[in-house]
Amino acid sequence: MNRVSATQQKMRATWLSDRVSGTLTPRRSRGVANVRFLFDDFVLDPERRELTRGAQAIEVAPQVFDLLVYLVQHRDRVVSKDDLLEAIWGDRIVSESTLTSHINAARKAVGDNGDEQRLIRTIARKGFRFVGNIADTLVELNNGSPPPLPLPDRLSIAVLPFRNLSGDPEQELFVDGVVEDIIAALARHRIHSIIAIARDSSFTYKGRTVDIKQVGRELGVRYVLEGSLRRAGGRVRITAQLIEATTATYIWAERFEGTLEDVFELQDQLVISVVGAIRQQIESAEIERTKQTATANLGRHDCYTRGVAGLKEGTRGAIDEALQQFRKAIELDPDFAAAYGLAASCIVWRKLNGWMTDREEEIREGIRLSRIAIELGKNDAVALARGGHALAHFTGDMDFGIALIERARVLDPYLVSAWFLGGFLSALNGDYDRAIAQFSWAMHLSPLDREMYRMQAGMALANLFARRFDEASSWAEKAFRDSPSFLAVICIIAASHALAGRLEEAQGALHRVRELDPALRISFVKDCFDIRNSESLALFEEGLRKAGLPD
Repeated sequence: MNRVSATQQKMRATWLSDRVSGTLTPRRSRGVANVRFLFDDFVLDPERRELTRGAQAIEVAPQVFDLLVYLVQHRDRVVSKDDLLEAIWGDRIVSESTLTSHINAARKAVGDNGDEQRLIRTIARKGFRFVGNIADTLVELNNGSPPPLPLPDRLSIAVLPFRNLSGDPEQELFVDGVVEDIIAALARHRIHSIIAIARDSSFTYKGRTVDIKQVGRELGVRYVLEGSLRRAGGRVRITAQLIEATTATYIWAERFEGTLEDVFELQDQLVISVVGAIRQQIESAEIERTKQTATANLGRHDCYTRGVAGLKEGTRGAIDEALQQFRKAIELDPDFAAAYGLAASCIVWRKLNGWMTDREEEIREGIRLSRIAIELGKNDAVALARGGHALAHFTGDMDFGIALIERARVLDPYLVSAWFLGGFLSALNGDYDRAIAQFSWAMHLSPLDREMYRMQAGMALANLFARRFDEASSWAEKAFRDSPSFLAVICIIAASHALAGRLEEAQGALHRVRELDPALRISFVKDCFDIRNSESLALFEEGLRKAGLPD
């Protein structure tokens, strides 16, 4: 909650106490402050009687709006049915079914429902409580200009209309189509991490020279993407820049070129490239931002971002710190599905590298976290991908894990982790060609990804199982350069060299294996690396045995 002065607190108390005829109608006078409530990507403005999500106004019936405001204002306690009946309907007699229908309508307005109860929770035999994370802001009224929108708790970006530099008005539709597709691709992340401002709002700046800081204030976003298009003959060039809006600092710029022979294919390529680059740049910028934030001031998204940084680094210390950060994010928001999934991924990483101290207990905890992620994150691609992958490792049910990851890719086709985690499960399940295709696509989506070493490790594993030993050792050695403590990678190096007849190189790799895990034996390989296909397991064990690993 934002800090406010004593005067502002007094004005807020006056405002909250002013109800007329059973409705919540605030007192209006020049200079009096208005309280607006922010949760998820919604803004609830009682003064203007508006509920908005991003730039979209949500239509709400008057009494449903009053009910929602009352629940939000009294979120510190359970509100009884009698409280609501008195506050919303006054002396009028209404049925319990009417109250129930209004609660359901309020849930629907904020993207909730009676099964999830993510924001409005029913407390059995007690009443109802608004449980979403709320930030409230005071805004001066009648000052002649719209107030700046506060930054939401999640990543927020506006994609401005690109400039058409070709001099050809017919290219306007193509340029606008590219921008609309980028917005649509980014909007897929609303559930978990990215709020993309709707087209109708960002396109109000079309044809105007804009101040990026002003755009950030007016749209309430931390990042702005702008760009231009130029056509020469049959070729087109698009330039894009990502800007941190509060400081107007350019953090990334790139140029994309292609032909117009297949406009839609080029448009798809541009969208894939831009979205992949944006995600990496925003993620990197957010990680750097949270490094400057005092630990005591970290919110749930800050903790989550720090956890992501540690998980992607992959060292033992970084994984331990990441697990702690994801647990803090869960403490701050017990319904944060993606945080559960990534916490489970940390435990998978501990398992694959032989870092577990209490194997049975950690696996039980990993299963618990995975299942919560899947249950809470039915429409969250990150939660499904990470939770499904982890659960498959802990339970051995590869088919179920693959199905969850496929669901994640339907929700978000651009989610890199859904492609390479699916590749790992396909490889472990014996579908090598499919695994290689998935790893290849993940690399195409994000060629500078900080988890590239994991994709390379997956390519090595799939090629090893496909008996392409030279390709396997080559990919594994690339992964090793970025992650020298990745036990599975070093085992792949040892096995692939041994199976190719390069025993000296195999024994050198095995020496590193023994440094990392002196207790590793052939008999542990199946459970350590979760190889479920019997032929693949036998091949891997044969290679490690030839390299010198004892039974």
